[in-house]
Amino acid sequence: MVSSTDEHLHELDLPEGVKGTLEGRTLKITGPLGSVAKNLWRIPVNVKVEKSKVQITPYTKKKRDVVTANTATSLIRNMIHGVTKGFTYKLKVVFAHFPVTVRVKGDTIVIENFMGERSSRTSKILGDCKVAIEGDDIIIKGVSGEDVGQTAANLEQATKVKRKDQRIFLDGIYVYEKIRA
Repeated sequence: MVSSTDEHLHELDLPEGVKGTLEGRTLKITGPLGSVAKNLWRIPVNVKVEKSKVQITPYTKKKRDVVTANTATSLIRNMIHGVTKGFTYKLKVVFAHFPVTVRVKGDTIVIENFMGERSSRTSKILGDCKVAIEGDDIIIKGVSGEDVGQTAANLEQATKVKRKDQRIFLDGIYVYEKIRA
């Protein structure tokens, strides 16, 4: 998938059914599952989209710029993976005594009765992530790996136990599987 003809040039082949467009410094990858856009204005690399290839070259041949180009290549590779296969995170709701209720309300996830608290806790759903609740499992799916991962992290942070021994009070919502199909 990555070929390197020049020492510092990276070329990513776009699979069948995937299209890339570059408007200014914003790269948009569209595929069968949806589209993902990434603003590359802070990343010091040159990006070109030609036919079914994305070319990434660093501004200079300094090590710092070459490493940054490798990072940009990984970001774009993840975008291509997201629009073709998608990202899935599975989380488990864990509680010892008080039964926790989790539901989706708009673009937030509402956690009720966490450790017996009367007020509910909320967590934000980012981007176009789809959240499904099946019993004690929460499944987050989406085309953007960053959005899916941050949504899962928001859920974990919302149920973080504070001012108690975390070895004893194990209640919370935890990621137990990351599927990169």
